[in-house]
Amino acid sequence: MAEETSVAGRPWDLVAQGYAEAGAVVLGPFAAQALEYVDIGAESEVVDVAAGTGLLSLAAAERGARVRAIDLSAPMIEQLTAAAELAGRTTISAQVGDGQELPYADGEFDAGFSLFGLMFFADRPRGFAELRRVLRPGATAVVAAWAPAADSSLMRALFGALAAGDPNAALPQPDARSLENPAVFTAEMRAAGFENVTIHPHTAEIRFPDAKTLWDTMTRSSAPLTVLRHEVGEEEWQRRTEAAIERLTVTYRANTPLSTTALFGVGTVPEA
Repeated sequence: MAEETSVAGRPWDLVAQGYAEAGAVVLGPFAAQALEYVDIGAESEVVDVAAGTGLLSLAAAERGARVRAIDLSAPMIEQLTAAAELAGRTTISAQVGDGQELPYADGEFDAGFSLFGLMFFADRPRGFAELRRVLRPGATAVVAAWAPAADSSLMRALFGALAAGDPNAALPQPDARSLENPAVFTAEMRAAGFENVTIHPHTAEIRFPDAKTLWDTMTRSSAPLTVLRHEVGEEEWQRRTEAAIERLTVTYRANTPLSTTALFGVGTVPEA
C-alpha cells in the first residue's frame, strides 16, 4: 500500500506549493460553500478526506470544529500544517494517509468532507464507503467534484491558451462515468449507504488582473499541468507559456469574470 500511495500522490507532491499559494483563488469559494450544507460548531468532529492544503479544514476550524485532515501527499500535509500553525488553528490534526483506507474508527465524526479529492480515487465506491463508515448516525457528508470542463469559461480560457503553445491540447470531453454526471454521483453515494442524497451545482466567478496572473494561477495549482511541465522540460514549458500568455493577452480582458462550476453531493448517514 505504501508504494501505491507514493505513486498516486506524486502529482500532488509536485504541485503542493503552487496549490497552497494559488489554489485558494479558485478553490476558496467552494470551501466556503461546502460548509453551507451542514451545521458545524465548537462541538463538531469533522473529517476532511483528500484535504490538500487544507482550505476546508481551515474554514471548518474557524467555526470551532475539531478537524482531522488526511491526504496522500506529504508535501500537501506539510503545507496544511504550516497554514494551520500560522492561523493559530490548534483544533486541526493532519496526517498522510489514503482516503480509501481511513485510519479512523467507525462512527467517529459528525461531518465528513472531500473537496475535489474523492473524485480522483482509483476506487471511488471504496472511498465513499470509507467516508460513510467513519461518520456517526445522522451525520452529513459533503463531496465536491467538478462539473464538465466545457461548462466552465475559466477552463475554456485555460485550454485555449494551452492550445496556442501545443496544438494537441484539447478541452477535456464530458465523462458520463465520472462524478460530473449527477446520476452517477447520486448512485455512488446511495450505494455507500447515504440517504437523502442531493446534488447541488454551485458556480463561482473569478477575476484576474491580467493574462499572466490568470496563466500562473491556473498552471501552478494544476497537478496535471505541473506534471506536464516536468515532462516537457523547462525550456519547452517556457516556450508554451509565452505563447499562452500572448494568446490570453488578446482573448482575456483584465478583471473579466470567468466562471467554473462544482457539483456538491450531500448525503446523510441513516439514524440508528
